[in-house]
Amino acid sequence: MRKSWLGVFLAAGFLLAGCVSRPRMPLAKNVDLSRYAGRWYIIANIPYFAERGKVGSYFDVSFPHGHVRDEYVGYARNFSAKPSHFVMRGYVVKGYGNAYWRESPIWPLYFDYLILYVDPDYRTALVGYPGKQYGWVLSRSPEMDSATYSSLLGRFAALGYDTAKFKRVPQTPAQIGLPGFQD
Repeated sequence: MRKSWLGVFLAAGFLLAGCVSRPRMPLAKNVDLSRYAGRWYIIANIPYFAERGKVGSYFDVSFPHGHVRDEYVGYARNFSAKPSHFVMRGYVVKGYGNAYWRESPIWPLYFDYLILYVDPDYRTALVGYPGKQYGWVLSRSPEMDSATYSSLLGRFAALGYDTAKFKRVPQTPAQIGLPGFQD
């Protein structure tokens, strides 16, 4: 019985691994991957199990050999905790101005990475997900002023996101426990 379920899982994985759907929301135009590469601090997100309760979190994005490498680092609840990390690997989907990626924590499972906005100086960015159940406010700096943050949330709202679901990610010890920040 186990072998039959394994076969079904593998067959489904093969089918899903090749599936690429068309994004149903506007993407950033002509993302320059060399400028996008580097560290992005997670200023806010719609928390999910892998990132919930993390502080000081960021992504390090690179493109070795033309592929996507996206490493997540975060600390559980305080900055003195041992950092946890995971790596997503994938590819840029052609025909979307480098704003649509497919990333995988483990083959054959792939997730969409949609760059919805990146400012002209590549200092801030918004990343979304089909269905709008996940989203990230990113910055090259671990700190962001309120006006910039509000403006970026406004962009998410204009795309139909429920911005009340976004929680700020503490990037300094003083932010832990503040209203609007993740617990």
